[in-house]
Amino acid sequence: MEFVQENPDLSAYLADDEMIDHRHPLVRETAARLATGAADSYAYARTAFEFVRDTIPHSHDSGDPRVTWRASDVLERRTGICYAKAHALAALLRVEDIPTAFCYQKFDEVHGLVAVRFHGAWHRQDPRGNKPGVDAQFSLDGERLAFTPDPKSNELDYPVLYAEPHPVVLSALRAAPDRSYLWKTLPTAL
Repeated sequence: MEFVQENPDLSAYLADDEMIDHRHPLVRETAARLATGAADSYAYARTAFEFVRDTIPHSHDSGDPRVTWRASDVLERRTGICYAKAHALAALLRVEDIPTAFCYQKFDEVHGLVAVRFHGAWHRQDPRGNKPGVDAQFSLDGERLAFTPDPKSNELDYPVLYAEPHPVVLSALRAAPDRSYLWKTLPTAL
């Protein structure tokens, strides 16, 4: 698939904002701890991906009712759905100057991922969290995502790489008092 950068300025994919608050002390401390022993930015990116995928449970899988959306909150509370986990991973990557975009897939609902820029190309990664039937891995040599869309079922990969989380996604996260409410209001399209 050919990706389309929403913003042609690569520096937009390193930005710190309210959602991807990589200047927050917890994000910086976590990144510094993860960077210890990483030989290069690729090794750090893999470590950060595995940290988010494996140590922050997907709130639906774990039954956690809390809704998080700000990267520092995801790291502090150790919970989030796919969008929130993507926000946390983006913050951990951006704080180390690794351009990171937000991208999405459409199933019954919209699923959130990130794309990282290495070797002049974008590579999608899915930190959602593994479980039986889901085996997402960090890879620059072909995608190893949690899910593959089936076009016959009207599922698809959105080609746009966003510098900020999509407004429809943020609106749903911010409006949800708990996960059960969020589950009824998840976006079904962008």
